[in-house]
Amino acid sequence: MPRDLSYEAVMKRRGEIMQKALGIEYSEFIRTKIAFDYEGMMQKAGYSLEKVREIQRETGVGNTPLLELSNITELVRRTSKKGYGARICVKDEAANPSGSFKDRRASVSIYHAKKMGYPGVLAATSGNYGAAVASQAAMRNLPCIIVQEVFDSRHVGQPEIIEKSRKCEAYGAEVVQLTVGPELFYMALVLLEETGYFNASLYSPFGISGIETLGYELVQQVRERYGKDPAYVVVTHAGGGNVTGTARGILKAGAKNTKIIGASVDLTGLHMASDHDFNRKSFTTGHTGFGVPFATWPDRTDVPKNAARPLRYMDRYVTVTQGEVFYVTEVMAQLEGMERGPAGNTSLAAAIPLARELPEDEIVVVQETEYTGAGKHPQAQLDFARRNGIEVRVGDPRENVPGKSIVIPEDFSQLHVTEVDLRRLKRSYIRNAIEKNEVKEVSGEEIRFLAEDTKESEEFVKQVLEDLGVKVSAKAF
Repeated sequence: MPRDLSYEAVMKRRGEIMQKALGIEYSEFIRTKIAFDYEGMMQKAGYSLEKVREIQRETGVGNTPLLELSNITELVRRTSKKGYGARICVKDEAANPSGSFKDRRASVSIYHAKKMGYPGVLAATSGNYGAAVASQAAMRNLPCIIVQEVFDSRHVGQPEIIEKSRKCEAYGAEVVQLTVGPELFYMALVLLEETGYFNASLYSPFGISGIETLGYELVQQVRERYGKDPAYVVVTHAGGGNVTGTARGILKAGAKNTKIIGASVDLTGLHMASDHDFNRKSFTTGHTGFGVPFATWPDRTDVPKNAARPLRYMDRYVTVTQGEVFYVTEVMAQLEGMERGPAGNTSLAAAIPLARELPEDEIVVVQETEYTGAGKHPQAQLDFARRNGIEVRVGDPRENVPGKSIVIPEDFSQLHVTEVDLRRLKRSYIRNAIEKNEVKEVSGEEIRFLAEDTKESEEFVKQVLEDLGVKVSAKAF
């Protein structure tokens, strides 16, 4: 009997398909409708830091250089009050085989797929992760399929996404290109079921444990060079895996006082699944269109329980504008001689004003760079924006309006960050946990889990529940 490939039928089989394609028995970690054993899942389903480092050495991943941005640091100090302007360093993840930190994320998944005898690997992504999966699969001699959202309904694609498609194909992957909409997840499920391939999900314990080496390495490198821990590590935030994995590695290195600061491009008002908005955003990752919804409800992914849980780790969350990232990309190239792609430069754009908060003897680490290419270059993106009716001009970046105008700063001193209210996001997450799980009464175990998942006190969680009118079990007290 042929498989029923209707959207509804495939979605009904999603649990069975994902179970076979990932091989993790998530049910053993689930405690209640809300609570699950997060650390137990990471330890049992993932790999130890030592094992991950061994896996990554086999394919040339990791041990990337930490570079001091001396010219940018000097400019920061010139635009700071006397005695302020922390030293800025960058972890040059473009030195990885496919040119981004995503190689770390892919390395463990592909190793595991090979070890478990899967015939190939599949990833659904429009970003650098596809190139990383394709590269690692080539090294492990595994067939690879990458499913991407590339076009709007006119079959017009962003230059950055098209560049990433080219990169995936260069590594020998089969790239399935789709228009924006719900087809991405559906097509991934259909292909996983048809091929029996491994689901190299961005959100599995394999992917997150692969990033832990990044946080661990950068702390060790800062200590060796400067004899202290970084004050801030600035991490570009999208789906949450970058923040989660890096922070876990920093904690495993013992840097408990280092502040983890997430940074996203502000794309407020643009809907990521909208055909109209798809080509009106100049950034395919590292923006609030992913950063906010994935923070407030991480379990919206292709796995039952997401291992990327950014609210567990972020001390602050800030945004920058599109124009500021393009400006900083040029600054990086012309002052430091490093031409790098936009995702890593999102955190650099944030690190510059954040460094002004700190004395000169402190250290701020930008935790990634990424490769650049023709489609990722600012000129390609800005030309595409103009062709889509977006105004591009020089001026005050605070006047930037996502989808309508991109304002390039006139001066280095104009670079700034906008604080995101983390507690507001945490309240939204708790509300989502209640509503999406259809919970009427919350137990003590669930309160403890929500406190851990939001990096807050149990009293904070109880107050939010009270505000929501949710009953707290008497056993919770």
